[in-house]
Amino acid sequence: MDYDRIFKSAIERLHDEGRYRVFIDILRTKGSFPNALCFGGNGPKPITVWCSNDYLGMGQHPAVVAAMEGALREVGAGSGGTRNISGNTHYHTKLESELASLHGKEGALLFTSGYVSNEAALSTLGRLLPGCIIFSDELNHASMIAGIKNSGCEKRVFRHNDLAHLEEQLAAEDRGTPKLIAFESVYSMDADIAPIAAICDLADRYDALTYLDEVHAVGMYGDQGGGISERDQVADRLTIIEGTLGKAFGVMGGYITADRTIIDCIRSYAPGFIFTTSLSPVLAAGALASVRHLKVSNEERRAQQEAAAMLKAKFASAGLPQMPSVTHIVPLLIGCPVKAKKISDILLAEYGLYVQPINFPTVPRGAERLRFTPGPLHTPEMMDGLVEALLEIWDRLELRDAA
Repeated sequence: MDYDRIFKSAIERLHDEGRYRVFIDILRTKGSFPNALCFGGNGPKPITVWCSNDYLGMGQHPAVVAAMEGALREVGAGSGGTRNISGNTHYHTKLESELASLHGKEGALLFTSGYVSNEAALSTLGRLLPGCIIFSDELNHASMIAGIKNSGCEKRVFRHNDLAHLEEQLAAEDRGTPKLIAFESVYSMDADIAPIAAICDLADRYDALTYLDEVHAVGMYGDQGGGISERDQVADRLTIIEGTLGKAFGVMGGYITADRTIIDCIRSYAPGFIFTTSLSPVLAAGALASVRHLKVSNEERRAQQEAAAMLKAKFASAGLPQMPSVTHIVPLLIGCPVKAKKISDILLAEYGLYVQPINFPTVPRGAERLRFTPGPLHTPEMMDGLVEALLEIWDRLELRDAA
């Protein structure tokens, strides 16, 4: 068996399809986000980052950095192992209490990432509910899809945000069958928002549990940063709210919040929790500081929303192919993986502007795009420079004529 040929062939297919991914070598510059240094070629050069999921720049916030430095001096680097063996550090318990409070739930459980929290929670819920059917939005994240698959449950995929289709599927099942509706609040590639209250109405009508992924909304929406469910005042109607500490909160980790019994079940049965070394207390301390800050400060959220609105307006005025967005995410539709990568490469090499192309399987083929996430520290001058660069590249590659 020529194993090497098989592996090389797999990589060659990605090159042939124009969707081979190259990760830049980057160092963010502490205290001057969104500035960073890009390594390679002739050494480090300054760049401006336009695609970070550190939406509010909290990974650079002085309170977050100070909390992490303090924890490092107090307890050292690591957690010492799984929480089953090494126990909870006090930072974990304080953070879980803060997250439960953020979402108005009785309890919370930390994981090493948002991916792990989705996979572990959904797969465990499905195994604990005999005969459960999981109803999943067709645009749910890969981590949710993996969790549903690993649950061994039957699943029903409903059209994106299509309430009539979801109700049709719910109504077709026996009333006594356990049901779980899994969906997201902000869909990060299409930049739209789920009708959470209406989905909760259907869940009530058909006796279903609800599982909401708020990873692209926590920290960003609501008076305390509890996400779209807080903004829309429906958090109390949701069975489980899942979030991340690695995007707007600027650190690392994932979590779920729910009532105490559900949290205890996931803690006790989920392999993704039981057998994984827990978050470093340094990370937990930083996340705790970030959550606490964004609970009382709306300044970062306000400035970020203003930046997103400004960039949308500038793209629209320039006639760039901006996709509809009601959120903080600003995508430009390219529709071709080769062109998307070419534009990204030129922006970085010639203009020092970094935005990663988004290709299949993250988005469908033919829907390739550049996904911009303007933050509170992106200035109008930065945006003008970005628009000028994009227009020059559009003319150079004759993309206006192609459109």
